[in-house]
Amino acid sequence: MEKKPSNKKFIIVLGTLVILGSVYGIFKYMHAQAHEETDDAQIEKNMNPIIPRVSGYVAKVYVKDNDFVKKGDTLFVIDNKDYLVRVEEAKAALASAESAFEVSKADVSASAANISISDATIQSNVGNIDAAKIRLGRAQNDFERYENLYKNHSITKQQYEQALAAKQEAEKQVEVLQQQRNASAHQREAVVSKTNVANKQTSVAAANIKKAQASLEAAELNLSYTVITAAVDGQVSNIDIQPGQMVQPGQSLFYIINNQETWVVANFKETQLNKMREGQKVIIAVDAYPDIKFEGEVNSFSPATGARFSILPPDNATGNFVKTIQRLPVKIKLTPNNDPEKVKLLRPGMNVEVDVHVK
Repeated sequence: MEKKPSNKKFIIVLGTLVILGSVYGIFKYMHAQAHEETDDAQIEKNMNPIIPRVSGYVAKVYVKDNDFVKKGDTLFVIDNKDYLVRVEEAKAALASAESAFEVSKADVSASAANISISDATIQSNVGNIDAAKIRLGRAQNDFERYENLYKNHSITKQQYEQALAAKQEAEKQVEVLQQQRNASAHQREAVVSKTNVANKQTSVAAANIKKAQASLEAAELNLSYTVITAAVDGQVSNIDIQPGQMVQPGQSLFYIINNQETWVVANFKETQLNKMREGQKVIIAVDAYPDIKFEGEVNSFSPATGARFSILPPDNATGNFVKTIQRLPVKIKLTPNNDPEKVKLLRPGMNVEVDVHVK
């Protein structure tokens, strides 16, 4: 029976494919031992929202979509007429509070002067009373002596009555002076009470000044908020405001993309994290620029899987459990070795492929 001739070309091709496949398989195995790769990764940058702090109508917009801005550049302004009026009202309130404070101080000074006058009057009354008591004592002695002489018929009745009148006049003088002293003391108490009230009014007036100053500062601060400026260098996007549009505090209007820092967030499977560590070298390939390779390093690992940060995180305790490999976000920072001009080409959200050198 005649044997069929063997196809040497087929055997050679098959052998070559087996060898190439083996070499490729060994290469991939060796590469997998030293590298972890994923294409579930995107470029990230800080996106600063532009949020007004005061309400009002937009007066003018100074930027348009995709403009580059510097820190401090004016983006748009809010009509400030109402806020200017509030500043003037606050200034008037402050002037009124300062005037009230000066009036209170004047009242305190006047009351203090009245207290001094009352003290001087009281001291004068005390001196007059002492002098009147001395005169009263002398008149009393004279009266007693004249009274004895009158009983002995040594003096006339007229002389006796003159001594009696002198004694009574001295007694009356002491009584009048004592009444004046009491009146001065009551008057001093009234002045002291008025002074205490004036002091309290001065304290209230001083507090009103601080309150008016705070109101003025708040009004001036709100006035400054009518000019919205860029907080960082970057590029603006999604500007959808127009002059005449009403904006509210806390309303997010558009964004400034901060070009100062660029990083990558790569979502690795949990089974890939065993050998990954912070500081490991990373090669980044951007889909938009396949001819450019960027260098980075592992910066940090998320404290939880991406699913845990979703609006409705999965709960394995409900329903039928199906084990699913989870992904953990890993932050990769670009190193300073990259060309800054090429880094500027990167935009947030661009898809990239990352290769982490774990060995």
